[in-house]
Amino acid sequence: MTTPEPFVVAAVQSEPCWLDADAGVEKAVALISEAADNGAKLLAFPENWIPGYPHFMWLGPQAWGMQFVPRYHENSLVVGSAGFDRLAKAAADNEITVVIGVSEKDYGSLYMAQFGFSATGEVLFTRRKLKPTHVERALFGEGDGSHLHVGEVEGIGRLGALNCWEHLQPLTKFAMYSQGEQVHVASWPSFCLYRGGAHALGEEVNMAATQVYAVEGSSFVLAATTVTGPAGMELFAQTDEQAALLGGGGGGCSRVFAPDGQVISNLLDEHTEGIVYAEVDLSLIPLAKAAADPSGHYSRPDVTRLLLDKRPQPAVEMIGANDDAPGAAPAGQDSRELEDQSQPNSTDSGRNS
Repeated sequence: MTTPEPFVVAAVQSEPCWLDADAGVEKAVALISEAADNGAKLLAFPENWIPGYPHFMWLGPQAWGMQFVPRYHENSLVVGSAGFDRLAKAAADNEITVVIGVSEKDYGSLYMAQFGFSATGEVLFTRRKLKPTHVERALFGEGDGSHLHVGEVEGIGRLGALNCWEHLQPLTKFAMYSQGEQVHVASWPSFCLYRGGAHALGEEVNMAATQVYAVEGSSFVLAATTVTGPAGMELFAQTDEQAALLGGGGGGCSRVFAPDGQVISNLLDEHTEGIVYAEVDLSLIPLAKAAADPSGHYSRPDVTRLLLDKRPQPAVEMIGANDDAPGAAPAGQDSRELEDQSQPNSTDSGRNS
């Protein structure tokens, strides 16, 4: 593909419709329309914006937080559901590429996911956070190497996305850089949690990590953040102590970084809901890459190298299933033939994927 002409990108800074997937989808559709009306060709949403980041995991014992779990499951999105399709349609209707952070439900398990939709409504990717952070692991499962996805998008360039502290994982970042990423979506929650008590959870550190990602990867980075507003405080801060742990709310700091680390978007107050915008010119990337391409000419593979396994790692692989069941042999192919193909042979080092 040829290098796209300069285009406008946008990042959401907004409060979710907490624990209400239907309302969250409709609010997302409105924000998609607003960004498109303002000329944006790409819109980024925060981490788990539908149905909202689970603050309750950080505010008390797990026994207390369990009161929210059934509702959180009920309001997590399923790939291919009506809500999922509504987001894809909104992207197509507004001719804008969208990357949105959601809680994805797959039967009984939840994943911290990012869904990408093209400007024609095509599903670009459905990826999952590789390793939920700290107490998040009590609620969410893990992704695998197939979720470190970077792909070419018409009019945008090579697009990828990560969630939150995936931006603190050196090997994860290196794997993304190695795929020629040009535009990156960094989905974050709000930065009000443990305000003044855990500096590593705050805006300064995490926006610095996002800035470094832009410089290391020589990419444009859209940082999208949640606002924890009155509705979130009322829902989760049931005691004065919990209100203090949530730092009084706010915590939004959405912005866009250029490949040299500059902030090139407008900024909003941490309590203000809205969208920030910036113009992206991919022709600036070669200038940054000329100085340092960490997985290219600036690397030393004779000294250090990364092994990236991008094969999906499902817990169950179905062999010999019924024709109408997920994982069944393709039409016209006997299930025993499929089973034979799954076995190692003399030229394979392991099982076929």
